[in-house]
Parts: sequence; C-alpha cells; structure tokens
Amino acid sequence: MAFATASNGNTAMSDINVTPLVDVMLVLLIIFMLTTPLLSQRIGLDLPQVPDAAPPPPQVDPIRLRIDAGGALTWNDTPLSERALMPSLQVEATREPQPVLEVETSPDASYGRLTEVLAVAKNAGMVRIGFVD
Repeated sequence: MAFATASNGNTAMSDINVTPLVDVMLVLLIIFMLTTPLLSQRIGLDLPQVPDAAPPPPQVDPIRLRIDAGGALTWNDTPLSERALMPSLQVEATREPQPVLEVETSPDASYGRLTEVLAVAKNAGMVRIGFVD
C-alpha cells in the first residue's frame, strides 16, 4: 500500500523553522554565561565611619506674648509690665537653645504697639520670633 502525497505547490507549509530560534537562544545563553561572573565580583571600599552624634537639644517651650486691644502685655498668660519686658526677653535670649517668641495680637491692637514690642524683642537679642493667631 502506498500513500500518495499532494505534489502540487499550492499547499501551505505548516512546520515552523526553529533554527533561528535556537540560534538566538544560544547567543543569549553565551551572553548570560559571560556576564554572570562579572556580577559576583566585589570591590572592597573603605567607607568613613560615622561618629556618635550628640543627641538633639531638648525642646524648649515657646514664649507666648499677647498684646491686648489696649496695648497691655501678657507673658504666658500672666500680666507683664512694659518695664519688665526688656529684662525678661534678655534672659530668654541668653538661653540655649533660644525659645521661640510667639507674638499674638488682638484684632483691635494697634500696629504701632506691635512694632514697639518687636523692636524691644530685637534689641533684647531674640532671633526666633513668630506670629500666632
């Protein structure tokens, strides 16, 4: 019994040519074999050592200075006279770390009074001044 095959050239070839695929895979295999030993090499470095850092300075409570509508001063919720403002600020300016002077003004306080207080704080040596609401 003999099997006959179609001899005409109109039939499509259904086989996949795997030769180019094998060539590409072999090239990739060779590349990986060459690069893998390079990745495992290590370089010795002498890195600088970090000295023991000093702990951060303790947090200092801010000074709350309030200016009322009449121009009266309040230092951390205690009344303060105009004459006691400069010495109190000078003492606080010498503390290390210097506390923050938080100036709070009444909406009805005059700008002139605020500038006077800020000038006194600057002359006393206060450098950390903030405005709060």
